[in-house]
Amino acid sequence: MKTNENSTENYWDERYKDKQTGWDLNQVSPPLKEFINTFTNKGLKILIPGCGNAYEAEYMLNKGFSNVTLIDIAPTLVNKLKEKFAGKSITILNEDFFTHIAKYDIILEQTFFCAIPTTMRRAYVDKCYNLLNDGGRIVGLLFNIIFEKEGPPYGGTKAEYQALFEPEFILNQFDTCKNSIPPRQGNELFIDFMKKQAE
Repeated sequence: MKTNENSTENYWDERYKDKQTGWDLNQVSPPLKEFINTFTNKGLKILIPGCGNAYEAEYMLNKGFSNVTLIDIAPTLVNKLKEKFAGKSITILNEDFFTHIAKYDIILEQTFFCAIPTTMRRAYVDKCYNLLNDGGRIVGLLFNIIFEKEGPPYGGTKAEYQALFEPEFILNQFDTCKNSIPPRQGNELFIDFMKKQAE
């Protein structure tokens, strides 16, 4: 009998094998591109969980970032990424985000949160908190919509996310995205949440 973890791995691996990747933008998400352009410190430790085809990572490498880590649970995808980024200064891991151990300055959120079951969202918040250095941030996009079909993707509301993240994070920015791609216009929130100091 397969464990839930293996079932999840198999589910996503089959999606990549069959090229069933309707969420893939084939480009850097415009809000994240704009955010990445604000950084002057190219040595920040950045994690992209559930990284997919990693257009943001490719963009950051081209901009001179030197400490980017990608994690995805799908072996087919990870092998493809290792070929794509061969010889580049980037770490690519075929791992479960929830068991990963390290420390980062930034966790870049792009369609990972919406891919995990809603029952795992508290564990996601706690894991991000534990992976981030003091003053570290989760930055990225969350869907501000309730989808009619059973996920993934799983949607949600701003109020729901506020209740989830606020105990452990300072919500520096939490606004409807102004530069989403047209199909997602009005349905994305841009987030910049900073880890609270432990009391």
